[in-house]
Amino acid sequence: MFFNTFVSTIFAAAFLAGTTHATPIARSGFSGDATFFNPGLGACGANSVDSDHIVALSPSEFASGARCFQHIGVHANGQFVDATVVDLCLGCASGSIDLSPSAFGVLADLSVGRLHGVTWDFE
Repeated sequence: MFFNTFVSTIFAAAFLAGTTHATPIARSGFSGDATFFNPGLGACGANSVDSDHIVALSPSEFASGARCFQHIGVHANGQFVDATVVDLCLGCASGSIDLSPSAFGVLADLSVGRLHGVTWDFE
């Protein structure tokens, strides 16, 4: 009995220690290509500029505006950027995103033009 209680206590302590100091892992619920665009007045009704970290989503992920102003975390080339949903990308396939120049620039040089295999998810 003592042994079972001891093991349970050690397991619980190890579990809690691991969860309270855990390093966040990259979520990758979506994947596709990333491109960039020069923003202005977006489908969410907000004006944005090239230096804002924003994103336009495909019609399926934009969900008729239900995702407006939510943040997504984008991973590519070992880099990460947080971007706010402000626009609809009619030409984007499901899973692909269109970033502002500043957000794209965190992931790759703008001369790349299109990044393949980008992963992202809602934060």
